[in-house]
Amino acid sequence: MRVLWKLEGGQARGPVSATPFVPRGAHETITSARLTLRRPVAADAPAILDAYAGDPEATRMLAWPRHTCLDDTLGFVDWSEHVWSIGPAGPYVILDGEGAVIGSTGLEVEAPHRAATGYVLARRVWGRGCATEAATAMAAQADRLGIARLYALCHPANRASARVLQKVGFAFEGVLRRHTVFPNLDPTAPQDVECWARVGPR
Repeated sequence: MRVLWKLEGGQARGPVSATPFVPRGAHETITSARLTLRRPVAADAPAILDAYAGDPEATRMLAWPRHTCLDDTLGFVDWSEHVWSIGPAGPYVILDGEGAVIGSTGLEVEAPHRAATGYVLARRVWGRGCATEAATAMAAQADRLGIARLYALCHPANRASARVLQKVGFAFEGVLRRHTVFPNLDPTAPQDVECWARVGPR
């Protein structure tokens, strides 16, 4: 279960600009009915790599290259720390009720009114409602930050993730043609993506 998640990889992105325009920051730890979402730390790296970041199937429809070694994942954690240090939000690791890492999600605040989200989950928890629970938590954080438009991009073949977005209140807005390179599918050419958005009242 995965939505095209820009924040998670960290490897192929350029410098991140500070976003001081949002008056308050997101909670660094969030609890829901079954899950805990929190900022990643270096000690999480082996579990992140093992649970999903190094899994070819879990990362197949994501916009970042599959991690092939622990250094890749430690690089993500370092990058995550930088994102959190300069902006109001960033990546979260998703933990199950026993404290095991099962995925990640987050908010990428692009403007005072707009943010992107997404998620990736370990295959062992697919189909259990964890994606819906994590996406609901991110939508609540966006509301708390006063974000008027929260959106996610989804590969057209990823129907399970599209259904999750619909459950959480995202509406399908259309297809962005040749928008994103999916390096674990085909690193040579951009592919179409669906745009789903959750828009607050005016």
